[in-house]
Amino acid sequence: MVYSRFDNLDGERQERLIRVAAEEFAGRGYEGASVNRIAEGAGMSKGSLYYYFEDKADLYATVVERATARMIELAGGFSLDRLTPSNFWPTIEALTAESGRYLEENPWYMRLLRSFYRLRGGPADRGGTERVFDVVREWIGRILARGQELGVVRTDLPLEFQVEICMGMGEAGDRWIAEHWEAIEPGRREAVMGGYMTLFRRLLEPERRP
Repeated sequence: MVYSRFDNLDGERQERLIRVAAEEFAGRGYEGASVNRIAEGAGMSKGSLYYYFEDKADLYATVVERATARMIELAGGFSLDRLTPSNFWPTIEALTAESGRYLEENPWYMRLLRSFYRLRGGPADRGGTERVFDVVREWIGRILARGQELGVVRTDLPLEFQVEICMGMGEAGDRWIAEHWEAIEPGRREAVMGGYMTLFRRLLEPERRP
């Protein structure tokens, strides 16, 4: 777990530490990343770093959590109250496209995502990746609940069931995208992200009756 004292660290120093750690993990993966290099790059001692984090796995999970929060803010940084039956899906599709542009401009995030899935479920994971999934699960649940209120997300299946289906489908899709992103021609990436979102929409929209 992240020690609460990390949140009390000066904001600028927090950002520097997270940025340095993100670049290290993204470039070298979890196993190849060096805590010593991270501490040196952040201008602190290794002992000071462990004052804020339990261990390397805790630091890694925190980096991914912060990066995920950034993506959620970018892709989901909207007021649920402003969603309407007519703009619900177009809003989410537009923000998915914005997320794709963010990935194009910040290739380190895709490398970090790739290392995340390679770590997930392995002996070094120790539940750290599940912390990130809990954040995403809660975010998806709130969006789908709003969609049900508006009549644009199906209600014939329990909300919790649909959330878990989205989580499973999202993990499979994200794994594939992370491993194949560089192989996808830049001009086709936007179409891939758009098609990815279309799969979720077709899964979740109520059945249209003639």
